[in-house]
Amino acid sequence: MPETPTEHPVTDPGTEGHDEGYQGPATLLAADGELAVTVRLRGHFQPIDGHYRWYGRIAADPEVTELLGGRRAAVTLSTPQGRAAGEAADPDMWGRYRVTGTGMPPFRTDSTRPAAG
Repeated sequence: MPETPTEHPVTDPGTEGHDEGYQGPATLLAADGELAVTVRLRGHFQPIDGHYRWYGRIAADPEVTELLGGRRAAVTLSTPQGRAAGEAADPDMWGRYRVTGTGMPPFRTDSTRPAAG
């Protein structure tokens, strides 16, 4: 039975220091159009360079492949929690696109960032 997407945070053992993330519906905006998708995202603050890095996967869907053409593309992801620009990479062998971004993610985060000083 397929897993039903949720709008609840995702936790994963072994991601200590990472924010919980987001799993659920999203809107994918690319140069050639817009599409409703399902995503699984997480991220973390990178203290070495001072940036928040978020990443995840877009669920396999032939419409995503049609929209992105099976290659890297600049995209914007919107979820009920936020919106952010990023990049979709080549699809993996299961047809899922990896998506990454730097800065404010398209989901709420409790990441603790050091004060500028």
